Amino acid sequence: MSSIVAIVGRPNVGKSTLFNRLIKRREAIVDAVSGVTRDRHYGKSEWNGREFSVIDTGGYVVGSDDVFEIEIDKQVELAIDEADVIIFVVDVETGVTGMDEDVAKLLRKVNKPVFLAVNKVDNNKRAENAVEFYSLGLGEYFTIASISGSGTGDLLDAVVDALPEHVEEEESDLPRFAVVGRPNAGKSSFINALIGEERYIVTDIAGTTRDAIDTKYNQFGFEFNLVDTAGIRRKSKVKEDLEFYSVMRSVRAIEHCDVVLLVHDATRGFDGQVQNIFWLAERNRKGIVILVNKWDLVEKETNTVRDYERQIRKEIEPFTDVPVIFISALNKQRIFKAIETAVEVYNNRSKKIKTSKLNEVLLPIIENNPPPALKGKYVKIKYIMQLPTPQPQFAFFCNLPQYVKEPYKRFLENKLREEFNFHGVPISVYMRKK
Repeated sequence: MSSIVAIVGRPNVGKSTLFNRLIKRREAIVDAVSGVTRDRHYGKSEWNGREFSVIDTGGYVVGSDDVFEIEIDKQVELAIDEADVIIFVVDVETGVTGMDEDVAKLLRKVNKPVFLAVNKVDNNKRAENAVEFYSLGLGEYFTIASISGSGTGDLLDAVVDALPEHVEEEESDLPRFAVVGRPNAGKSSFINALIGEERYIVTDIAGTTRDAIDTKYNQFGFEFNLVDTAGIRRKSKVKEDLEFYSVMRSVRAIEHCDVVLLVHDATRGFDGQVQNIFWLAERNRKGIVILVNKWDLVEKETNTVRDYERQIRKEIEPFTDVPVIFISALNKQRIFKAIETAVEVYNNRSKKIKTSKLNEVLLPIIENNPPPALKGKYVKIKYIMQLPTPQPQFAFFCNLPQYVKEPYKRFLENKLREEFNFHGVPISVYMRKK
């Protein structure tokens, strides 16, 4: 379970630059994820061997200055509630402002690690000026220049030290399905339809995360843990429709599961926020099933289903090999189909293919469609194996891995899908030096 680090602060202090630096460092280590990351405010980072999620709260604030203040307070309160560690960014050029003081006041009450990062410190004079930030009452500060990266190493050393110790969760062999989606998409109705008023619950397992509750579900011969984000800890302070909030919730639930059931309201279109949650699941390499809920409310013509599904697949390119199921949680329509599909996707995600089989099937295909030559160099792929990871990752060993470009990797991915059925599961393809 990865920890969450939230970056807070008023606008224009360089939160996003710091955020980009933290996640780029990670993406430089790991092969860049195929496709574009659509949602700029959430990413994975790694430092000293510890992996954590980073959330840039600033990306969720829109509006004029006075709206800003209210929104920023909300963001900070949410970050305080949901994150494990908080980085508070201030700007040495402007010095301490009233808004900084407001944020500091909220942070002083918190019993979580808060790190004050004084940004834009790129010379000695500015380092001296940073002293005034002691007045915020948050103790020691770190001077950084997030554009050049100066000082961020020390900051990260401290952040990683403060992350909660890994709690090894009691590994149950049961699949974990997370029900996620934007507010009011029908997550609770879906869960109630599944569990029923009688509640076929064997045990309530308290989630190790503070807010995703696992419910053991046992019905129709299926057994799994349901990670429910819908009905938990409604906060009076927080407007439920706050985008940031549902993203925070989804982050926790998604990282905690094997398969994501993305509940989406058919009457609202597959909009940006739903897409954010989809890409969140894709980037975490989880199995995905898209449930189009409230289908009973949609006016239907002959090809409504086909057209709607086509539209969704267009939005989620290039990862289109995902089941889309039209349900009505209210009328319990196709609820069972949804679970059956989730179980199939879970099985696809845990599938292990023998090395001999991989090579026997794929090498002839590769021979007939070799990677395009680059600068007169020919790439020869000699050998393929599946890596021993929880989700499907494949290494293709060849003489010149650096010459194999994204389109060809996608071709290999599609062939893996065609031959071995990874419906609903993101696949990673790596080129390695033989």
